[in-house]
Amino acid sequence: MTEHGAYPVEPAVDAATARFWDELYQERDQVWSGRANAVLAQVVAPLPPGAALDLGCGEGGDAIWLAGRGWQVTAVDVSATALGRLSAAAARADLASRITVARHDLTRTFPAGRYDLVSAQFLQSPLELPREAVLRAAARAVAPGGRLLVVEHGEPPSWARESHPHARFASPEEILAALDLDPDGWHTERLGAVRRTGTGPDGETGTLVDHVVLVRRREQR
Repeated sequence: MTEHGAYPVEPAVDAATARFWDELYQERDQVWSGRANAVLAQVVAPLPPGAALDLGCGEGGDAIWLAGRGWQVTAVDVSATALGRLSAAAARADLASRITVARHDLTRTFPAGRYDLVSAQFLQSPLELPREAVLRAAARAVAPGGRLLVVEHGEPPSWARESHPHARFASPEEILAALDLDPDGWHTERLGAVRRTGTGPDGETGTLVDHVVLVRRREQR
């Protein structure tokens, strides 16, 4: 992070995209709960720590949880506001040495490296996003023996008053197919939908549906 609070960009972000997400985060002092996403925690709990890539990390609940369990995390987001909150939270938790913060507009650039875990949690956007291309890049970033975990919203939350008539949520099978993985090189460890209880923006309690894809790259022979 520079002295002016701007994160290095590789090589650029779309100004309108960055402004949209910064304004969303600036509406409140904290947008997300700060807790790790439930599926991520369940999947990762039994795994030995390694190198992780957190795509669309937001304010860093997942990144900090992973770092606290010994993972070395590269946390990526387009919002400088969100990344600033992550850095501050990591410092408070004495975990800054385990988290590398990087600003990327995933429509333009993707972080380098290979990772034991690549996590794409709710990488869905009201803005234009080449989601399938981003997820394929995520798969390419998985090291041999490593895993790609994709979790997406499966339907609007139960408290949603309105939904776009053309809104459509990809099924777990469609998400997996879009990854276009070589079946000889990958093993599907989890594929399906889970329901959980969530809290809406006005304090409503309701049901959320998550679509989950967990794949593991086979070890090289």
